[in-house]
Amino acid sequence: MLQSRFVETVVGIFVATGLAALLMLSMKVSNLSSLATDNGYVIRVHFLNIGGLKVRSPVKMAGVPIGRVSRIYLDNKTYDAVAELLIEEEFDKIPLDTLASIYTAGLLGEQYISLNPGGEESFLKAGDEIRMVSNAVVLEEIIGQFLYSKAAEGKDKDNDL
Repeated sequence: MLQSRFVETVVGIFVATGLAALLMLSMKVSNLSSLATDNGYVIRVHFLNIGGLKVRSPVKMAGVPIGRVSRIYLDNKTYDAVAELLIEEEFDKIPLDTLASIYTAGLLGEQYISLNPGGEESFLKAGDEIRMVSNAVVLEEIIGQFLYSKAAEGKDKDNDL
């Protein structure tokens, strides 16, 4: 009887540990593990295409997380996608001529914004916009271009005969 209770306790601890690990994994994948505080400043970036970028996606500089995407919306005048970035207060020396790019990380395809600083001596402040951007690469467009070029090659070979 005593050994049976011990086995049940060990199995219970094992199941609880497994559930806690699943919870941690799900929070990590959904970017809920590091809920950003509202301490910081907001800058905007206009993109032609944001791909699969989502609110709470990380903003990184040199691979170091410096903020999060706080809002994404469509500009009704230019029809650009606008991403508002909440940058942490301690990163207040980002040059005006910074390049913003959308990259994909990991096997799950998480997208994030990477900031590559320029050489300007003036810095971004709350409400500023990053003007230099590199839009998201959409895999479907690349595959379509590849297939179109292969089809065109086949047509040219048929005309040569």
